[in-house]
Amino acid sequence: MRVGVVGIGWAGQQHLAAYSRMDGVRIVSLAGMEKDLRDSLQAEYSIPSAFDGWEKMLQHGGLDAISVAVPTFLHAPISIAALEQGLHVLSEKPLARNAVEGRAMVDAARKAGRVLDVAFNHRRRGDIQALKQIIDDGGVGRPYYAKASWLRRAGIPMMGSWFTNPELAGGGPLADIGVHALDYALHLLGEPKVVAVSATTHSELGPRGRGGNNRYSAMAASHPFEVEDFASAFLRLEGGATLLLEAGWASYREVEDLLDFTVYGTDGGAELKVQGAPMAAVGELKVFTDKDGENADYVPPAVPGRAHQAVVEDFVAAVRGGAEVWGRHDGSMALSRAHIIDACYQSAQEQREVRL
Repeated sequence: MRVGVVGIGWAGQQHLAAYSRMDGVRIVSLAGMEKDLRDSLQAEYSIPSAFDGWEKMLQHGGLDAISVAVPTFLHAPISIAALEQGLHVLSEKPLARNAVEGRAMVDAARKAGRVLDVAFNHRRRGDIQALKQIIDDGGVGRPYYAKASWLRRAGIPMMGSWFTNPELAGGGPLADIGVHALDYALHLLGEPKVVAVSATTHSELGPRGRGGNNRYSAMAASHPFEVEDFASAFLRLEGGATLLLEAGWASYREVEDLLDFTVYGTDGGAELKVQGAPMAAVGELKVFTDKDGENADYVPPAVPGRAHQAVVEDFVAAVRGGAEVWGRHDGSMALSRAHIIDACYQSAQEQREVRL
């Protein structure tokens, strides 16, 4: 299986490392704008061809699949062009800047009959997988309320870069890290349909040059800070359950990132707290329940997950599964996330509940 990787930042490097560990997979092309880094990665992974533009990579050919690990505004044009050439595509999250672009990507995958997967690596965490098994086995009964969040103290990524421009990124932390929390929450809850959202967004620290780090300053930025730095959304789920979602790049809280999930069910509850996310391999997971009227709380075992390695392996497995498998990997799940994020931004702008 001949693969190419577009994008040589942190995410692209995760894809390169994952592919390089797999039997029967050969990285044959690399595309990235930073010449020194591109040359270094090309040498490290013995990649035959490297280009300064994704168009040149696709024109060169010789590929079965590509990974798209570039700024969000490029996800749709690169993925659609690759799919139209008959390539399978693994894109970084979010699917696109909005659901309109995302729909075009899904339509292209269906028309081409090729795989379109999106890298939601946090659902592959070992602690989330352990909790998923408990919920699926009825360990908390029927979930009726859940809360998921990813919160940072000073974590605006590359302040003043494309991340803070809505035309390039599609949004702020809700689109960037909130989509991860949304994904693993719905995954844990069994993929319930979201029927309505009510959301708020705030931009209090970023525009004042706060919430980044010493390397970046909004006062000397190439892009003004035009997205939110904190968002909260209340989601009504089909069947009556509710989900509270929080995503923040910057707020006055503990220094370490927090990725968490809480669920209350008819027969129990659970809490997962990952302090220092995403670097902390395993978070603190507790399950609350009773037996014969007595407290029967416990701490289930959890092992480190495999993050992007698992994402890439799942993608390769889908491609190798053949046409009968490809139709189940057309980006539809990621598109459903995009519709929800769009509805949240609409709700915040119009200050009302939005039904999906």
